[in-house]
Amino acid sequence: MPPSVTPRPARRRRAVVLGVLLSVGVVITGLVQAAPSAAPRELDPRIAAIMRKPDYRHAQWGLFQQNPRTGRVTHSRFADQFFIPGSVAKLFSVSGTWHTLGGDHRFVTPVYAVGKRRNATLQGNLDLVAQGDLTLGGRTRRDGTVAFTSIDHTYANDVPGATLTPEDPLAGVDQLARQVRRAGIRRVDGDVVIDARLFQRDPALDPVPTPLIINDNVIDLLTSPGAKAGTPAGLDWRPKVAPYHVTSSVRTVAAGTPSDINVSSSPDGTRIQLSGTIAAGSAPVLRVSAIKDPNAFGRTALIEALKRAGVQVRANPVGPNPARRLPRSYLGTPTVARYTSPTYAQYAKLILKVSHNLGANLGMCLMATRTGSNRCEDGFPVLARFLERAQVDRKAVQLADGRGGNPADRTTPRALAQILTYWQRTPEAARFRTALPILGVDGTLATSCRTCPSRGKVFAKTGTAAGGDLLNDRLAVGAETTAGYLETRKGHYDVFFAGVNGAATPTADITGLLTIADDVADVAAYLQQQAAGRHH
Repeated sequence: MPPSVTPRPARRRRAVVLGVLLSVGVVITGLVQAAPSAAPRELDPRIAAIMRKPDYRHAQWGLFQQNPRTGRVTHSRFADQFFIPGSVAKLFSVSGTWHTLGGDHRFVTPVYAVGKRRNATLQGNLDLVAQGDLTLGGRTRRDGTVAFTSIDHTYANDVPGATLTPEDPLAGVDQLARQVRRAGIRRVDGDVVIDARLFQRDPALDPVPTPLIINDNVIDLLTSPGAKAGTPAGLDWRPKVAPYHVTSSVRTVAAGTPSDINVSSSPDGTRIQLSGTIAAGSAPVLRVSAIKDPNAFGRTALIEALKRAGVQVRANPVGPNPARRLPRSYLGTPTVARYTSPTYAQYAKLILKVSHNLGANLGMCLMATRTGSNRCEDGFPVLARFLERAQVDRKAVQLADGRGGNPADRTTPRALAQILTYWQRTPEAARFRTALPILGVDGTLATSCRTCPSRGKVFAKTGTAAGGDLLNDRLAVGAETTAGYLETRKGHYDVFFAGVNGAATPTADITGLLTIADDVADVAAYLQQQAAGRHH
């Protein structure tokens, strides 16, 4: 299937992503000093052995390692050539959003009572004004931090082993409903309206950000095996909001048999069907289905939450969002509820740890809103100005989205080192560094190098871009990359990039892709060990 290109009437053109594209990390910020005169060190034999593997016969490896304080380059291989970054591109978009909003920024989502109050009755509408809150309480722990798992539920249809966080995805909506009740409203003789005018949907960003996001705009579908082969599988799903309905014909098969579960849905996304098989004795298998109208979904979710809180709404809970009823302004309109999010730094940590594609693309829209624009593409000039201030060679970076999933996205290893160096010079250096996946500990690096000497000493965003090679029945790996920090000794960190473009797996099995990811993680570990050895 050839890639297609969708022309844009505005500043940019976007090629439609082909096949499976996994964005498993990108973190970019800052600029590195001029290259020092000292020659790069000899490549560790273990790294050279990885690069010589047959899987990389037609591939190109890039490598860059630098001391951000002195500018001394330790390793440099194609440092100024463009590489497909995969999710490592998130280093740029997250850094720009962090700088624009501030790490301590919190999203405050209000609900207004538009109309007249008569005792406990509102003769009018409740308007929820969406603010681009990424989780709306759906991942917030009691201590205010944001929960995540090593393989996020948003990857469940593509990557084995995705799991759910235990938090209630409707938590923020329920809090708003309870506040409405505490404000003295018991009945709404009108409607509930979602105000999503913060920014326009931009189909050039995939996944498409929306001002209102509940459960990452997906329905979670959890299938459990039956007691024995031949019995129906168990099913649970969330969040349960009308008129969404899920049915399953998944059957339990013999233990040890590969599970194969498929998801289909009606055109509007509200009727979801699971089919296929799950092995007896296996762990539950997670799948997701898209919420195709987040505003209608959010309206119904809030009406149902109001009912649970003891507030009756006259309008039919199921139906389109009546945006035509929104006022021009809320000046003088009473606020009856507010939901306040965790800090943006917590959201950045989620985006970077699990390579959250929706959150990274959302950042482009949020940067645009800071200029007064409701067009997401206007976030790119904001990002460009930030990169220049951060002393990143902007012409060494190409981005058409925030997630690193567009075929046009490119960056050089040196540009990544520059953004990473920028952060080292800020008061938030440690906060940013620990927001990255940590080798052998958490995020997309949780399962790599769990017992090696570098465990806990490599902080890096990972990135993957892969699609089906139908000609050879294998996966074409456009990119497997990582960029971040190597702890050379306590409190001292080198910036680095390690990655390969143009590799291929032996078969179409995704485990071959995971093997390449492990190779790249091993290269990072060996760089760290070599650097640490020089300081002993």
